[in-house]
Amino acid sequence: MAGQGMRQTQNLALQQVLSPQLQQSLLILQTPLLELRNLVQQEMETNPVLEELADQPVTDGSEVEPAADDNFKSEFEKLASLDEEWRDYMAQSAGYRDGFTTSKEAQEKRQFVFDSIPVQETLQQNLIGQLNQTVLSASDRKAAELIIGNIDDNGFLQSTPEDMALNSGIPQEDFEKMLAVIQGFYPAGVGARDLRECLLVQLQREGRERSLEYRIVSEHMDDLGKRRFPEIARRIGVSVEDVQKAADNIARLNPRPGQLFAAAPQNYVLPDVIVEKIDNDYQISLNNEQIPHLRISNLYKDIVASGDSQSADVKDYVRDKIRSGKFLIRSIHQRQQTISNIAQEIVSRQRDFLDHGPSHLKPMTMAEVADVVGVHETTVSRAVSGKYMATPQGVFEMKYFFTSGYQTATGESLSNTSVKEAVLDLIKHENGSAPLSDQELVEILGERGIPIARRTVAKYRTELNILPSHMRRKY
Repeated sequence: MAGQGMRQTQNLALQQVLSPQLQQSLLILQTPLLELRNLVQQEMETNPVLEELADQPVTDGSEVEPAADDNFKSEFEKLASLDEEWRDYMAQSAGYRDGFTTSKEAQEKRQFVFDSIPVQETLQQNLIGQLNQTVLSASDRKAAELIIGNIDDNGFLQSTPEDMALNSGIPQEDFEKMLAVIQGFYPAGVGARDLRECLLVQLQREGRERSLEYRIVSEHMDDLGKRRFPEIARRIGVSVEDVQKAADNIARLNPRPGQLFAAAPQNYVLPDVIVEKIDNDYQISLNNEQIPHLRISNLYKDIVASGDSQSADVKDYVRDKIRSGKFLIRSIHQRQQTISNIAQEIVSRQRDFLDHGPSHLKPMTMAEVADVVGVHETTVSRAVSGKYMATPQGVFEMKYFFTSGYQTATGESLSNTSVKEAVLDLIKHENGSAPLSDQELVEILGERGIPIARRTVAKYRTELNILPSHMRRKY
């Protein structure tokens, strides 16, 4: 019996591997517009033969190949001389630049510019600022700072006075006293340990400790969350209408007071496609302004076209960079052409949407568009990923237009988005005292010729952030 050990074996196998050029082409196709410019800039930094033109369109890279066997000694000598001149210029200007940056006046101006940049104040910074205006002893201030450090971005205290006292050695009574002080800071409700306390603090700040709202939050918070208004009315001894009115007032309070200091998400969208209505027809145009307009540098083309001799390594290097640059230019051109073809097909199929809005969105799949455009379905998926289209109805992600749908009794096709709009419209106009159940919505849509299951209605209602019927009822 052979002993165990390590052995080397050779096997033959066939497998498909994407070439680096194809990987780059796919990357350019699926990259959004804002990221594409950075990608091209990185390529320009590594490829010296590429140069950007400020006022010329993107070319397809179909330039005439330079001569194969060339000697370009003189041209490289020109480049060497230019490099020396550039070094001399930088050396001469270094003294001026250093003198300018080290001057006191320039430093003050530079610092003033940096200090003028607005910075979003956080909740903790605001609370510390209010704390600095409060006269406290050293021990109380330390306890207050620990409390502020344990307040999350929503304004809720994430630790208990008992735990903070155990970890810090400060008496629990000090934390209780400082917590009451901090709960008097702006915004109202900050420092609460739960939603109930948060709402109670806000009602106290408004002087409504004896109000029906305060009693409901204090004694019937669970029933309020489940909108059991008749049960609350029976226990308190008031009418259901009074409970409904009190619940409406409670709903106006801020359940997350710390969000007043939350930085708003800065999501910038730059559409790749712009759709405009001209002479009763929709025209599309591509946003080419954000894409660098590239070409192969004439200097390197002249170098390659010259008859001087040069080393094979240098010749191969320049040729490889020219070939890489042309492939990049062609990939960008192909990306724009593919997006244009897909956008044109979207516009032709979704004219009702462009005229009347989301309720008239038609069902459309990527496979259908791929057949018309003449590309694979995955190519369509890559082309629309992260891309946006500016239309007369607003700016939409291109994936928004691809959705499945339903066949009505009259043979008309409706997209899922259109059905959601129909559900939303029905709920908006329902009787508040007798809201429509999911089954009733199914029956109404069925009468309109839209066959749909109850679980699908429940799914759409959840996606629209609409409560069930028993929680939408108004008394």
